[in-house]
Amino acid sequence: MSVTPASTAARASVVPDNSLFIGGRWIAPTDRETVPVVNPATGATIGSIVDGEQSDVDAAFAAARDALPGWSATSPGNRADLLDSLADTIHDHADELAVLASTEIGMPIAESRAGQAALPEAVLRSTADIARSMKWEYLDASGSTVIREPVGVVLGITPWNFPVHQIVAKLAPALAAGCTIVLKPAELTPLNALFLAGLCATAGIPSGVVNVVTGRGSTTGEKLVRSTDYDLVSFTGSLAVGRHIGSVAGDRVVRATLELGGKSPAVVADDADLEIAVRTTVKNCFTNAGQKCNAPTRLIVPEIDRARATEIAVSAARDYVLGDPLDAATTMGPLASPAQRDKVLGYVAGARSRGATVSGGEPLHGLFVRPAIITDVAEDDPVARDEIFGPVLVILGHRGDADAMRIANDTPYGLSAEVWSSDVVRASNLARQIKAGQIRINGVRTPQPPIAPFGGYKASGLGRELGPFALDEYLEVKAVLGNHVSGEEASCAQQ
Repeated sequence: MSVTPASTAARASVVPDNSLFIGGRWIAPTDRETVPVVNPATGATIGSIVDGEQSDVDAAFAAARDALPGWSATSPGNRADLLDSLADTIHDHADELAVLASTEIGMPIAESRAGQAALPEAVLRSTADIARSMKWEYLDASGSTVIREPVGVVLGITPWNFPVHQIVAKLAPALAAGCTIVLKPAELTPLNALFLAGLCATAGIPSGVVNVVTGRGSTTGEKLVRSTDYDLVSFTGSLAVGRHIGSVAGDRVVRATLELGGKSPAVVADDADLEIAVRTTVKNCFTNAGQKCNAPTRLIVPEIDRARATEIAVSAARDYVLGDPLDAATTMGPLASPAQRDKVLGYVAGARSRGATVSGGEPLHGLFVRPAIITDVAEDDPVARDEIFGPVLVILGHRGDADAMRIANDTPYGLSAEVWSSDVVRASNLARQIKAGQIRINGVRTPQPPIAPFGGYKASGLGRELGPFALDEYLEVKAVLGNHVSGEEASCAQQ
């Protein structure tokens, strides 16, 4: 597979080669190391990016700081209008975004259209609606004026697995709050971030409000994190890197929101429809080849049904069509990189060596790996404990609801979980016992509008994305005691 004309046109129309987006302009340094961007389905280089240096980091933060007073003074309604304008622009370029995402990450085109175009558009529109209805200033019962203000300049560091959605999940609430932002996308999938920056300019978002600095995490990313020029850092990625970022931010007493992955359970009660529960869990687990932080990678079924559940899961896994992500018939693409492929294969081989029953998991050509169903494995086996981030589903048996809850909560993570039961009261009771930030009952996915809070307990991180809770992450709260003058009146008095 080669880069399609559609994806080439998408980049050429908005994104110059080896450029950063700073202060509303494309900056093309000529003395920087460049990093190739590779199509994981073919191994072909589809572009390259600048590995940003300290001067680029400083310039991006300076542009964001300069733009902050004007942007924060813009009314929430006007900011919301610009979010809607960006949503309109994404809608107009949805096919280009989807193709570019599939080319960068290997996500099947149907998944890209839903997750990298339609969902970001919906997040922008729902965030705009929240901004319009939020009480930005009000009198509390004591007569004090409570004011919500932007936290300031935001550093947003996003992962490679859902490149557009993960950016918009930070960008939308930050901009709605009146913050400016410096974005650092993952080096595996930077082209969508740059494309999106160009769309921000097209949508009319003022210069300097959105800036993109590209580069490796170990070089450019570290320079950004070590900077003293941001007021909040929002990171999505690995637990190890999140701990590091949280430590740096904590040393500066700067706020950090961290979404750090999971090892999510799917609990099937003995009254659930086993066929539907298992097949749906397989589908949800293997979205984007399992490269998904909230994938239900531990299927916990009644022990008496474990053999049957395994048969159903193996059958469902064998139905996947691995191939060209831009082919509508493809239902699973490649893994993102050689390192990710080797990691997945290592976990599968390790489980097999310890006596687990493994179906699938074989390497194919390039970065393609057949989805794996693993059972007959101990609860504390690495495949049942660690976030693998690949098409690997582990099936465990439980002996009743209490045992299922024990297994579900026996993880350092707590991002999400799934519960299956024909009795919604029982399902709801089970959901309340699971220590996770988002529980999905009987296969429900992200509802519309996408405002349900997303984020985790325990090692899955700090803070929430989506909906009103996301906006709160980017706001400071000020109390003015003994003041009965509204913001509008105070502004008029100053004039």
